[in-house]
Amino acid sequence: MIHFSQVYKRYRNGHEALRRVTLHVERDELVFLTGHSGAGKSTLLRLIMLAERPTRGQIIVNDQNLARLAGRRIAYLRRQIGVVFQDHKLLADRPVFDNVALPLIVAGVPHREIGRRVRAILDKVGLPAKESHYPIMLSGGEQQRVGIARALVNRPALLLADEPTGNLDPDLADEIMALFYEFNRHHVTVVIATHDFRHFQSTEQRVLELRAGELVGSGDVR
Repeated sequence: MIHFSQVYKRYRNGHEALRRVTLHVERDELVFLTGHSGAGKSTLLRLIMLAERPTRGQIIVNDQNLARLAGRRIAYLRRQIGVVFQDHKLLADRPVFDNVALPLIVAGVPHREIGRRVRAILDKVGLPAKESHYPIMLSGGEQQRVGIARALVNRPALLLADEPTGNLDPDLADEIMALFYEFNRHHVTVVIATHDFRHFQSTEQRVLELRAGELVGSGDVR
């Protein structure tokens, strides 16, 4: 599903965010991406979603070489990737339904199908009665669930989560993490960037560890 081969990312100010990164994430796998703040986790995710380009190296996502993508093919690839952010990035002036429906509207999905799919995913994340609520009316955990629903409503093959539980208390964080495992069981490949070791110390998922931009660990959690 994801293949990095000797990937580097250097910014114009000279900062080298990633160096010599080679990694593989298999289809239907759930992996954790960890490392201290500034280690390169967010940069790596941005490269996968084509929000940025590598300075050097090859990246293949869902059998597509990202260096060869342009125009409409980039838009098509991004529809195959759902993204969950730490700060939710919800539209404050729109209700939950509209926030979740946004990717479907952009993709040109028929109105009747939008309603069906939005309500189905809200049910999956445990918010079937919140579609008319505005984000300010929701708890932090509920807002994160809306963000997950929006990321998954377009039925992506790949889900990227960037510090998705960083602002939540431990109980809510566990609930959000359980949702990622649930969707992974339904054949969604999941990559979760986090520095919270509590989430994966007791699991059997692989951990990809970045340290100062270099991949230093990619084995199974013990």
